[in-house]
Amino acid sequence: MSQIQPPYAIKSISGEVLGDRTSLVSWWSITKTVLAAAVLKLVETGTFGLDDAYNNWPFTIRHLLQHTSGLTNYGGPTYQSAVANGDMVWSVDELLARRNARQLLFTSGDGWAYSNIGYLFLRQLIEGTTSLNLDTALRQLVFDPLGLESPRIAQSISDMNATLWGNEINYDPRWVFHGLILGAPTDAVGFLDGLLTGRLLSQASLDLMQGARVLGGEIPGRPWTQIGYGFGLMIGTMAGVGRAIGHSGVGYDTVSALYAFPDLPGRPIVAAFAQGTDEGVT
Repeated sequence: MSQIQPPYAIKSISGEVLGDRTSLVSWWSITKTVLAAAVLKLVETGTFGLDDAYNNWPFTIRHLLQHTSGLTNYGGPTYQSAVANGDMVWSVDELLARRNARQLLFTSGDGWAYSNIGYLFLRQLIEGTTSLNLDTALRQLVFDPLGLESPRIAQSISDMNATLWGNEINYDPRWVFHGLILGAPTDAVGFLDGLLTGRLLSQASLDLMQGARVLGGEIPGRPWTQIGYGFGLMIGTMAGVGRAIGHSGVGYDTVSALYAFPDLPGRPIVAAFAQGTDEGVT
């Protein structure tokens, strides 16, 4: 679908050269697309089915993938304060209790609500069924088959220290409960290219991933003219470019975006990463 070009420099506004297209950056919620691909890979091997119930919860794996489970999200002032203060990362049980996760926002399948908790459950599903930690599971299921070497799950403060913009607040990546991938922009492009060209999943699985639930139109400060969500993919149209397929994300101090543009000449794929918390920038 696309060809990765030689590295360009990454510069600050002042012109200082900070890195290049192979620098280590935080993928943030681009991780969800990788998790969804891994889940579908396990579905293809018969490990479980999309319409299997998730443990003793009233929703299925399909619901989790498309954010239709009814689960709430995490975040908000208490979470943000704990991160900023350098508090010990909550256990999963504490997170679920604090967010009253058993109180669903709607009957599963009847609505849509973005939920990091839902993707935490998908992480647990991957780890539980493979008997591997997430980093090893994603390497075996996704990254090795595509020949991608840099992506890995951040597991410690020191891992974050090694990223392009550093880690001034000693951020602990375990606050991203579904997992945070660190990797090069070139490998982000390589992942989405490999996914969409069928080098990882069957066409049937790709069709499922791209079966978008339409959610709305324009988003202030961002180029969407229509937006929807498939399985771990944000899918819609953007002003001036037509269809866009991928994911974006935001963390405590950086933003990410990875999109394919199948209606443009050459069907390019673009990965963009920036400092700040405004996803409109990327």
